[in-house]
Amino acid sequence: MNKEIAVIFDMDGVIVHTNPFHSLAFRDFFAIRNLAPTEAEFAQHMFGKSNSYIFSHFFKRPVQGEEFLEMEREKEGLFRKIYEPHVEPISGFLKFISDLEAHQVKLGVATSAPSANLDLILSKIDLREKLGSILASEDVKKHKPDPEVYLSSARNLGLSPDQCLVFEDSFSGISAALNAGMRVVGVLSSHTIEELPKCDLYIDNYNELSYDKIIALF
Repeated sequence: MNKEIAVIFDMDGVIVHTNPFHSLAFRDFFAIRNLAPTEAEFAQHMFGKSNSYIFSHFFKRPVQGEEFLEMEREKEGLFRKIYEPHVEPISGFLKFISDLEAHQVKLGVATSAPSANLDLILSKIDLREKLGSILASEDVKKHKPDPEVYLSSARNLGLSPDQCLVFEDSFSGISAALNAGMRVVGVLSSHTIEELPKCDLYIDNYNELSYDKIIALF
């Protein structure tokens, strides 16, 4: 089968296990402001969500404009400082990428994280030159579960949504990919199968994954 396809990856919880470090950064950020979200609140209202949503939810009011930008710079600066010594791809990821490359699969990254976080990850993992589309939070007007970031990725890669497969780990991210009309692999790094929308496949890591398994989903 010689079908032209693209594989688009979310970043947090999909390429790298960043969520525990985001939790630490948010804990420090909120502790300064005398807030102490629970693990359940983080799971429901942080993973896969944009900072705009997270701040507005936990402060129980809209956080916008310069106030939002200042808060985001503070929190994401904390995250990068905490995470920088620990950047490592999820098991089997780079081998899987090499297999996709060998079969001329187009590759992209579409994250709700700010571009500075993505730049940190791409400075530590040999991936940037392999990507035909790189989109971060600043590159879209509407965040996941809106499909904008995935539809824009497909356009960048020159393919239609039905030629794209997305790797996502969050409810909002999977919903965004489904809303874009794409196939989805659920990465079980943050949630269980029962907590996520229905995907075409679920994985814990990339160790058993190959181009052949991916193309069989189309």
